[in-house]
Amino acid sequence: MTLAVFALGGNLGEPLSTLRGAAAGLASALEGTQVSAVYRTEPEGGADQPPYLNAAVAGTTGLSPRAVLELARGLEAEAGRRRPYPGAPRTLDVDVVFVGDAVVDEPGLRVPHPRWADRDFVVVPLLDIVPDFVDPETGRTVRSVAEAAGWRERALPVALERGGLLLSET
Repeated sequence: MTLAVFALGGNLGEPLSTLRGAAAGLASALEGTQVSAVYRTEPEGGADQPPYLNAAVAGTTGLSPRAVLELARGLEAEAGRRRPYPGAPRTLDVDVVFVGDAVVDEPGLRVPHPRWADRDFVVVPLLDIVPDFVDPETGRTVRSVAEAAGWRERALPVALERGGLLLSET
């Protein structure tokens, strides 16, 4: 069993409901699931689109990195995810950030996620659930990446819900 870590985001439809569904879907496939708070973030590049809601989910699995990616893509498909162009608004984005200490670089799959440490909307939710996780490529913890960038100190995210509440219907 290994720890799989996911970043979730969406800004179309009912993003909070969609994130709840994705977290529940991941929880049904993982053991010991942890869910971050939900954060509101502005789209990258000043794009003219609604703000995103972002969260992170982690849990243990016996699945291979490729099967973990297939799980993520299946949840996106269930949520009606379309990919018309890079950076397009979306109902749901489920990125595989880490799968234990696996380092994978093959067509369609890169683990750890190649841009996780550059994205405050990924790093800040990860701080809630896996702050001491070590990136197997760089040897840096999630916490050290956040501290170096000053992301925890900024007033960037607005927490909407905490952990287990994301999985509830209330």
